Amino acid sequence: MLKIFLKKNEDKRIRGGHLWVFSNEIEKIFANPENGDLVEVFDSKEQFLGLGFYNKNSLIAVRLISKSRVENSSDLFRDRIMCAYDLRKNFYPHRESFRLVFSESDFLPGLIIDKYNNSFVLQVNSFGIQRNIDLIIEILKSDLSAQNIFTKNDFYLRKLEGLPEEDNVYFGSISKEVIDDGSIKYKIDFNQSQKTGFYFDQSDNRFFIEKIVKDKTVADIFSNSGGFGLHALKAGAKSVDFVDSSVREIERVKENLLLNNLDADAKYFVKDVFDFLEEAIALNKRYDVVILDPPAFAKNKKSLPAAEKGYEKLNKLAFQVVNDGGYLATSSCSYHLIKENFFNFLNRAASKSSSEIQLIHFGGASLDHPQLSGMPETSYLKFAVFKVFNR
Repeated sequence: MLKIFLKKNEDKRIRGGHLWVFSNEIEKIFANPENGDLVEVFDSKEQFLGLGFYNKNSLIAVRLISKSRVENSSDLFRDRIMCAYDLRKNFYPHRESFRLVFSESDFLPGLIIDKYNNSFVLQVNSFGIQRNIDLIIEILKSDLSAQNIFTKNDFYLRKLEGLPEEDNVYFGSISKEVIDDGSIKYKIDFNQSQKTGFYFDQSDNRFFIEKIVKDKTVADIFSNSGGFGLHALKAGAKSVDFVDSSVREIERVKENLLLNNLDADAKYFVKDVFDFLEEAIALNKRYDVVILDPPAFAKNKKSLPAAEKGYEKLNKLAFQVVNDGGYLATSSCSYHLIKENFFNFLNRAASKSSSEIQLIHFGGASLDHPQLSGMPETSYLKFAVFKVFNR
């Protein structure tokens, strides 16, 4: 087996539960591993730390897949995938669509699998996972009765691994699906959808929204396929305004509204959300509940200061269109934005909008997105609901 030895004291993070070895932490490498090879990792005292996939071209030189030695990698992949499946079915026994594998959090670093009924969509951002893709496909076919398996690999992280940004159909075809999250149905067109097709990470938070919307006027801003607003209508909201800059996303909202037979007061706005909020303020338009689900403003640490300013401006505007005693539900999916700074800019935004806010709920990603306590990178989504007082 190929072996890698770390510099002195560089084992602490690994022993604490982290799964990445960075290239500048390596003291020496025995033999000449190729990208995607399995390597054994040792500390400076030659104590075994784990087994992982090597990539000489990546800042993340090794992604650990096991803290113990493994005799059969085929069995390891099968055990990991089926363990992840069993975990999801414990949480969602009546659902057939969810995030099946969440990369490092399911001890399969660099692999994301989303399950849509019997269709499986993969994202791969690890050379080692890419080299084992045929094995993964066979497991999905034999153990989970997959009918369609394809990848959505047109994302920037693959460049960092030296992998091409390309999509592939490995089995079946690129299908269209109708999924059910336990309350709302959604049409999924994988050729038109963002990322793997659906944002499962907000699933549990959409159900929380149902607790505060009955007989309320609601604005679903950055509505995407309409998840939050559709749940609001299902729970008895008086009306929902759906706001998104994409014509395609607003059309998806309309399709999903019809699919769920929701005879409700819904309006649609294809508009930049900042412009929408500024116009609402000028017109003295107010809502009982405002929901913000923006994309990641900070893709990396360098962009974080500008991102925080953007988030603060967005939430300052949103606070100003909430009725006194109403609610603002707001999110950030930027990993680089830590929880403390998330609340800091929200407090500044509230102050600048002359609002007092009361936190009534704080959540993260849904239960099909587990986290590793020793790896903060697996915790990225922040979701907060405030009661807002205009004083």
